[in-house]
Amino acid sequence: PILASAHENGCICLWSIQGNLVKELLPFSKHPSVPLTALCTDISTKKLLAGSKEGHIMRWCITSFLEDPQNNKNQVKEEACWRAHATEVVDLFHEEEKNVVVTASIDGSVRLWNAMNGYYLGYYGQPRKFELSDISRLILPCDVNTFPIIIKEESKYMEDEELGYPIVLDREK
Repeated sequence: PILASAHENGCICLWSIQGNLVKELLPFSKHPSVPLTALCTDISTKKLLAGSKEGHIMRWCITSFLEDPQNNKNQVKEEACWRAHATEVVDLFHEEEKNVVVTASIDGSVRLWNAMNGYYLGYYGQPRKFELSDISRLILPCDVNTFPIIIKEESKYMEDEELGYPIVLDREK
């Protein structure tokens, strides 16, 4: 068993039951780390989701890591990130059977998202029924203006490196 804790510096710590730190996760983001305010997993413990103070949702695949946490080859891979609310996420849960994530914010809104791609499906209290099968059109809530990011492969922070052949302006060409 592994215990996950979310922290103010944006880090998720994975702990053994004995209290030993097993792994630290930092979300891949172009923005500085912000406090994480909510955590959940799906029932089968394949996905780990976190909500942030700025309203973002991040999703990691933790399956291979949980099979053998001591093996460094088994990594936790961030798969998606999306802006769910304009304000702090206070709670979230993943409904595996319907493949949806439900998020709640301090602004009082409760929203429904496709768990795989972060597409917005609607909000609780809307006049129409939720259409869970139609994810072909990408719509956003009125207070969110950024589209979900699907992380295809393991992204690493770029380090400054010196170029061997810098770009030079040649006015004759």
